[in-house]
Amino acid sequence: MPRMPGQPRNSRTSEESRNSRIQRQVMQLIIDRRLQAGALLPTEAELMGDLGVSRNSVREALKALQALDIVEIRHGYGTYVGQASLTPLIDGLTFRTLARHDHDDSGALAEILQVREVLEEGLIRRVAATVTEAELDRLEGVVARMEAEGRAGRSFPELDREFHELLYASLGNDLVPQLLSAFWTVFRRVSGARGRPADPSPDLTARRHRDIVTALRVGDVEGAQRAMAVHFRGIAARAGRTAD
Repeated sequence: MPRMPGQPRNSRTSEESRNSRIQRQVMQLIIDRRLQAGALLPTEAELMGDLGVSRNSVREALKALQALDIVEIRHGYGTYVGQASLTPLIDGLTFRTLARHDHDDSGALAEILQVREVLEEGLIRRVAATVTEAELDRLEGVVARMEAEGRAGRSFPELDREFHELLYASLGNDLVPQLLSAFWTVFRRVSGARGRPADPSPDLTARRHRDIVTALRVGDVEGAQRAMAVHFRGIAARAGRTAD
């Protein structure tokens, strides 16, 4: 943000530091009081007293935290604890990727794809040790729906998302599907903005997902990791990073 005419640079820095401090104090208050998503926060007046700051400072801090989905301001009703979703991360990564690479399609998509690749190829080994027969059956069901769509020549981005979210459910780590979904969404947004298809042909995509499940079903850890690598090479080829 540009410095206002006549405003000393150190004054601006001090103001930003104060705002950041107040934001941290509000977050700490939420943690200390064990307030869950949807819980009502103290009023502005109460926050002023608790934090020892002005009303304007409280409002600025709350507006900044709302942008991060840490709080939700409902005008006329109060301020509530937000969902703390990864939406700000998704929006920021999408903008950063598109802005940094301008019209460089391959560079823009490659960065996001590489992160997904590292996460998924590393995690698939753990999945092989934890996935249950019931979870494999659900994955089979998703693949069957993919195959039906593929035979009809239709793409299935939401089934693709569902497959990868189900795949890592056995790990019992809530952050994993959220992170994977975030990078999946950014990749889709960037590829869509560039007008580049994000996946190979639907029938080939369905077959590659089938290969992952087949390897997991027989306990072939190396085979599952190899199938995942082939799947990502296919996405990379279609996105213009490599030749398939």
